[in-house]
Amino acid sequence: MYIEKVNSPQDIKGLNINELNVLADEIRTGVLNRVSNHGGHVGPNLGFTEATVAMHYVFDAPRDKFVFDVSHQVYPHKMLTGRKDGFLKVDDMNAISGYSSPRENSEYDLFEVGHTSTSVALASGLQAARDLLGEKYNIVVVLGDGSLSGGEAFEGLNVAAEAGTNFIVLFNDNGMSIAENHGGMYKSLAALRESNGENSNNIFRALGFDYMYVEAGNDIEKLVEAFRKVKDINHPIVVHLHTEKGHGYQPAVEDKEAWHWSVPFDLKTGKPKNVGGGENFSDLLGQYFVKKAELDDKLLVVQSAVPAMSGLSKERREALGKHYVDVGIAEEEAVALISGAAKAGAHPVWGTPATFMQRTYDQLCQDLAVNGNPAVINVLGASIYGMNDFTHICFFDIPMFSHIPNLVYLAPTTWEEFIAMEDWAIAQDKYSVALRVPCAVVHSNEEYPTDYSQLNKFQVTYRGSKVAVIAVGGFYQKGEAVLKLLADEGINATLINPRYLTGVDEQLLDELKRDHQLIVTLEDGSLDGGFGERIARYYGPTDMKVLNFGVKKALYDRYDVNDLLRDNHLTETQIVADIKTVLA
Repeated sequence: MYIEKVNSPQDIKGLNINELNVLADEIRTGVLNRVSNHGGHVGPNLGFTEATVAMHYVFDAPRDKFVFDVSHQVYPHKMLTGRKDGFLKVDDMNAISGYSSPRENSEYDLFEVGHTSTSVALASGLQAARDLLGEKYNIVVVLGDGSLSGGEAFEGLNVAAEAGTNFIVLFNDNGMSIAENHGGMYKSLAALRESNGENSNNIFRALGFDYMYVEAGNDIEKLVEAFRKVKDINHPIVVHLHTEKGHGYQPAVEDKEAWHWSVPFDLKTGKPKNVGGGENFSDLLGQYFVKKAELDDKLLVVQSAVPAMSGLSKERREALGKHYVDVGIAEEEAVALISGAAKAGAHPVWGTPATFMQRTYDQLCQDLAVNGNPAVINVLGASIYGMNDFTHICFFDIPMFSHIPNLVYLAPTTWEEFIAMEDWAIAQDKYSVALRVPCAVVHSNEEYPTDYSQLNKFQVTYRGSKVAVIAVGGFYQKGEAVLKLLADEGINATLINPRYLTGVDEQLLDELKRDHQLIVTLEDGSLDGGFGERIARYYGPTDMKVLNFGVKKALYDRYDVNDLLRDNHLTETQIVADIKTVLA
């Protein structure tokens, strides 16, 4: 094997084209070995394998600087830059992340990258610094066609083109985002592909870039030839590569959306390993939207390139028809769109993982909340049980959203409570509403209210004394478990479902002062700026003691949930022990 002898890109410089092809096949095998055993991004890495080999063959990293967008396609790059064991050896896979990471290799990975559309803008900073300092090296950006739908990509292209110096964008065009691409520009990109790059309607030339088209984007010989032509170029150029997502693994080629990312699977059959049973919240949500559209002519379901997170398979998207809009990887557009749609009388609902909503904070504040338009936002994956990669932590949402004036943030505790809140949020016309969608499916026979317009009214689900546990959203069940343990200790505590994250129930909090001496808050998220701090602040001038339980502010990477719980005193036994210590 060639790959076993490769510890840096220098080790492939002496290979010929046939040997490079063998190396690419070995890298593809390594990628499949990792994703089948460990899970990860399948299609993007397989489709960019040949281009990565050609990049490292022609360019001179680390002197030449590579910046990968999203870094969904960074596995082959890692294998060529000293991290092959994380792909060839099962026992070493946990040591390697799924994204570009300077903490792993600062020589070849310049940035922590996990979110989309950032590469060109980051690289434009390298361009500005290089030119200022009078240095000479190639800047090579890997930008996918899906990433082009994000506004920051255009901002970066605009700046880099005006600078006018060496700047090479390898535009990886496989005709796909995570699902299909959406947006008017994709017709002109298709026309470029169909015309072998000759179509006069060229978005890149319009932005000020030189342009080259490579139809055979999975042919190493063609790629090497193209990259040699642009190496050391003295101006910005886009090299448009037509690649095949999932190339080399037939299941990933045949169903590109499903194979964008995968849990561990059997290589021969493509079937997932160790499939867990039980209901899936995303699947239930997708079913809900299809049924809701049949009952509500005004419903508009909006997505931003991750429809699977809302359970919207291709079949369900087709069933929704005119009730469905995908804006591409453009969360700013999504929030402005739902605000405008609500203003015009529609019932818009937008959902995406909490980690991606950071990109549209200004639109949440200005385009939506300031205008007070009655749009609905489903904040997905907002939990320590959600995504756990360094770049994708989803549990900073409460500090982000709960402090925006004029935005109502709700925290349902069960599927049935979520549906009650969602139905109300869609039908009402007074508030901009966000819902913190639980990660786990928990059912309840409780009759939930159908009207949540009387804001910030908490629900006392069990009345005791001395200790009151206020358990937020998905941690409500943890609150129930804490109450049982307290009862074993002779403490008959109160349990409260706050429901609202954007305010406090002052009347209830004042009533608790009469026969309680300790308030305990439990939240599945960040302590700093979180729900518990709001409760503690309210009780600050009083004798009431408050214990806040949540996650300390930090950037966690690929954490074990049980370890995170223990480290933050979030196990039920730790919580009860802390309560007893305060009461002693």
